Parts: sequence; C-alpha cells; structure tokens
Amino acid sequence: MRKWFSFPIREGDASRQAHCDFPEGTYERECGKEGFFGPASHMYHRHPPTGWSEWEGPLRPHAFDTNRVETQGTSPMDAPVLLSNANVQVRLWRTDTAMSYLVRNSDGDDCLFVHQGEGSLYCDYGHLRYSKGDYLIIPRATSWRLVPDEATTLLMIEATHGSYMSAERGIVGEHAVFDPAVLEHARIDDSFKAQQSDSESWQVMIKSRQQLNRVTYPYNHSMP
Repeated sequence: MRKWFSFPIREGDASRQAHCDFPEGTYERECGKEGFFGPASHMYHRHPPTGWSEWEGPLRPHAFDTNRVETQGTSPMDAPVLLSNANVQVRLWRTDTAMSYLVRNSDGDDCLFVHQGEGSLYCDYGHLRYSKGDYLIIPRATSWRLVPDEATTLLMIEATHGSYMSAERGIVGEHAVFDPAVLEHARIDDSFKAQQSDSESWQVMIKSRQQLNRVTYPYNHSMP
C-alpha cells in the first residue's frame, strides 16, 4: 500500500506541538499535502507569512467587505452569489420584515449562519426560534420562511448537489466539536399552527438549476 513520506523532524527553535507554545516572537505557517487530513510541516518565522507588501498575479488574496454589498435580491434564493465553485455557493442576505412567501432550494442543502438578529423559522418540519450565532441546516427541497423579530443578516452556504453531514469523530468521541444534546429541531407547536391558512394565496420561490420559479398555491404550503 502506498503511503506518504512522513516522519517527525524538528530543527531549529520550534514548538513540540503544532499550534501550541510558539517560540517567542515567531509566527506559524502550515504547509499541508491534503488540507487538514494529510501530512504537514509547521514552520516558524520571525515575520508574518501574510506580511507581504506587494502581490502580482491571480492568486492574490481577497478580503470581502460584505457591509458594502448593496444588491440584496427579493428573496434569499436570488441574493447575490459572493463565492462559488462546483460544490458550494455562498450568499449574503439581510431582512427586517417577515417573508410573506416561502422559498425552496432544489439544488442542495442550505446552511444559514445567523450573523445578527433573532426571530422564527417556519418550514415543512415546523417552527424553530433562531438567534445570533445559530446555524440553521435546511435540507434540500424544504419550503421555509423567516419572521424576524429584529433585522437579520444571514450567511447562506449551499452544498450544491450535496448534503450536510456530521463529520467523523474518531477516537475523540461523539461529544467532540459539539454535543448532539444541544441540537434543536423544528416543532409543530402553537406558533406553527397559528400561521397556517386555507383561505390565503401563498407563493413558493423554487430555485432549481440556478433558476427561479414562482409557484402559487391557494393555501399556506407550509402545512404538513
């Protein structure tokens, strides 16, 4: 079986453990073969590896000031794409009013990180409260809407043609990174039942193959 050339070497003034106890006045740089999962070298420098004064060429790092994003889109599904590749799309969306429609992403799961704000999420599975710092995982093809109590800013990360899954915990155990006991789920509670209606017309904005479709129902579609 093929294996990486990998054996411990320590030269010069270096830490005995990666990311810990840096030699005084040094900056760490990690050089890896396969991201966080392959062999890596940890270098210690007297000056920051990111302290460059000039850079020419397409690999120049970029900083994105999302406070300057002006185009919001009429719904989360048509918010501007900030970054993307074949596996992921990253959007930013702000709202301070209740969504009077539902949205549904047929291209992949969505992870919504709440930068600021709090309120309620209503979806096919029920009602869930959210607040600053929460991650909301929306499975593909789920209809949902937000009713914010205050202005809400979302970082939306789409797993294009994919799904979000829990990482392998290995020998660190099932409670590492986060304890499953803290997870919350949407519930069919009184708040969810109160927003149901058979007499109102509701629209669902469906994103599929990077195109938007508007479907109208003669009732609230977020009803089990």
